[in-house]
Amino acid sequence: MEPHNTGYIGLNDGRKLCLECLDSAVMDTSECQPLYDEIQAFYEGLNMKIEQDVPLLLDERQALNEAREGEKQGHHHMPETRGLCLPEEQTVSTIRRRPRFGTGNRAMDMITEPYKLTRRCEVTAILILYGLPRLLTGSILAHEMMHAWMRLQGFRTLSQDVEEGICQVLAYMWLVSELSATSDSNVASTSSSSAGRTSKMAKRSPFDRKFGEFFKHQIESDSSPVYGGGFRAGYQAVHSYGLRSTLDHIRLTGRFPY
Repeated sequence: MEPHNTGYIGLNDGRKLCLECLDSAVMDTSECQPLYDEIQAFYEGLNMKIEQDVPLLLDERQALNEAREGEKQGHHHMPETRGLCLPEEQTVSTIRRRPRFGTGNRAMDMITEPYKLTRRCEVTAILILYGLPRLLTGSILAHEMMHAWMRLQGFRTLSQDVEEGICQVLAYMWLVSELSATSDSNVASTSSSSAGRTSKMAKRSPFDRKFGEFFKHQIESDSSPVYGGGFRAGYQAVHSYGLRSTLDHIRLTGRFPY
């Protein structure tokens, strides 16, 4: 049944966002940059700083699908492409200005522009689907950044379940850190920077927290052998041996430690 029009807005690619989703949706590239900075800091806190400056671009569904088809050595993708870590030079479109919503709750006047990706290292860009809630956008971004980190660290070509699995582990860890920060927002902090972050987290609505728990559960319960099975094997390895030892073992053997 078609959702009632007043409770949803329609995006140009046919997707619909409920008004509660729209409240935290990330709609253009510049709007996503603070989230990108936060996740880079998350990686740095794990002693996994991404040294190269990798462009982040928000794109429409069609642009992501075209970029995926343009990959010469692409990794495994879900049926709905929501994020890509590109190793090849391409020209892609990116959303420069978020749409406004006019008559009939339809997206209007969204500005896109071409962006020429130049290969200066093993990763040319990270692309993320626009219009997703912030916590989902962040978990996809954390996943794609793990692909980037491994490429930049010179990891060998891995089996799909190992590569996608460890990327899902990092997406999961980021979600857990965000939900923990929300839960602990009433605890006083001795650091002004962490206090600022906690203050921002405290402004999240209960709806956002439910979103986060749902996305976390999706990762945990994914039935696919690559994403779900890979995540569970990777998470068990990290739980048993720690993240650094797990990554060292993957680098040496191409497999998770058991």
